[in-house]
Amino acid sequence: MEKDSILIIFGASGDLAKRKLIPAFTNLLKNGLIGKNTKILGVGRTYISDEDFRDLADYDRKDDTFFYQQLDTEDPLSYMKLRDRLSVLDSGSEKKSSYIFYLAVPPLMYSKIIEGLCHVSLNISDTDGKNGYRRIVIEKPFGSSLETAVSLNSKLHEGFSEEQIFRIDHYLGKETVQNILAFRFSNGIFEPLWNRNYISYVEITAAESIGIEKRGRYYERSGALRDMVQNHLLQLTAIAAMEPPSLFNADSMRSETLKVFQALRPYKEDEIPLNVIKGQYSESVIRGEKVKGYREEDNVSSESRTETFAALRVFIDNWRWGGVPFYLRTGKMLPSRVSEIVIHFKPTPNQIFSGHSSKCTCENILILRIQPDEGVLMTLGMKKPGGGFEIQEMEMDFKYSDISDTALPDAYERLLYDIVQGDQTLFTRADGVEECWKFIDPVINYWEKNQQAHLFSYPAGTWGPEAAEDLIKDTGSGWRHPCKNLTETGMYCEL
Repeated sequence: MEKDSILIIFGASGDLAKRKLIPAFTNLLKNGLIGKNTKILGVGRTYISDEDFRDLADYDRKDDTFFYQQLDTEDPLSYMKLRDRLSVLDSGSEKKSSYIFYLAVPPLMYSKIIEGLCHVSLNISDTDGKNGYRRIVIEKPFGSSLETAVSLNSKLHEGFSEEQIFRIDHYLGKETVQNILAFRFSNGIFEPLWNRNYISYVEITAAESIGIEKRGRYYERSGALRDMVQNHLLQLTAIAAMEPPSLFNADSMRSETLKVFQALRPYKEDEIPLNVIKGQYSESVIRGEKVKGYREEDNVSSESRTETFAALRVFIDNWRWGGVPFYLRTGKMLPSRVSEIVIHFKPTPNQIFSGHSSKCTCENILILRIQPDEGVLMTLGMKKPGGGFEIQEMEMDFKYSDISDTALPDAYERLLYDIVQGDQTLFTRADGVEECWKFIDPVINYWEKNQQAHLFSYPAGTWGPEAAEDLIKDTGSGWRHPCKNLTETGMYCEL
């Protein structure tokens, strides 16, 4: 970070700030990755003293670093107080500090905060060398539909240029997501195979073993499609499917992912029930304990049709991927918490060992594990040692945990560092957000218009409704059932 910089966290008394943002910035300070004169100003409706706010940080210079300002986001006068407080924190500096405004608040509050910052000119970046930069960070969801996403982008652009805006998706900050790019584009052996000629289909899974916990009100308005598919899963799809960028920079990277979003084959209305599965977890018993169904959760309607599971068959209509199905899956209360991309390569054209392969499917699979047990695994058919000629499936795997003395940084730590550096490579651009909503909106509209559209029930602790298995049955293999351990697969995983 520049010598004199201030991070302003709106919603500083909230859970995200306490669990993720403050620890991430504290680690960056401790490791010398940002300037030692960095200051953090927490902002929120609740009154907290500077001393109490400092108790949230584990840092030996916190009296000089952490401060708090009470602010009513609805009151324009509060933003004048914020501007004055920042001026006080700037006192003694040769030039005004750079400001990063982090909106760790509900999306409904974004507009008022943007208007308030603009009202007191806190959005204006350096133009003459006297002021520092001004950047704004917002958390997903980036709207709840195409219309709201366009509206949000318009509001942001009223006061900030696209270069100042950082739309943060913590999935993209995970070390293994970034390593997918390195794996694809720094190893020449994969590029000739990474296309429709050698890949039969791709699976992308983001499974959670927990329910909605205390987020009933939010989840009733969201559901799995908005909460996970529109952002996380489509972003992972783009990273897996994108063309090599001409340069490794923000514009080139985001332009290539945009091309993937633009190539997503839109669903016709009668194709939606054939290609999109909607599920909701029901009451179950897991390890001897009764687990509530979604409709029994707090702040959830007893007749709710909100999906806690979604599976989609997606096609990318371009030269590289024409005809290759991508299967996307996400859900709550599944057997394991795991996120991964699975590449299924086509089998050899002539199965000469078919009579010797009782324990081998002879299908090469590449697994890119994002979380947990981060790593890469590939299955190979090998001869079993000993007499005869039995072909057996073997695994060649790499785990990040095998690298000694190398700690995986938290996703927020990496992304906050990039914000400080002004690197937007791992952040979503306005046009990318809108293209994703263009693809998802017809499904949401279809479900809203057809309230009796199939909502499949699945017992909590299982891999989702049987209809999801029917969706992928044409592959002949079905979904991979991943467990916590990268090398383990099975119908049953320990919750």
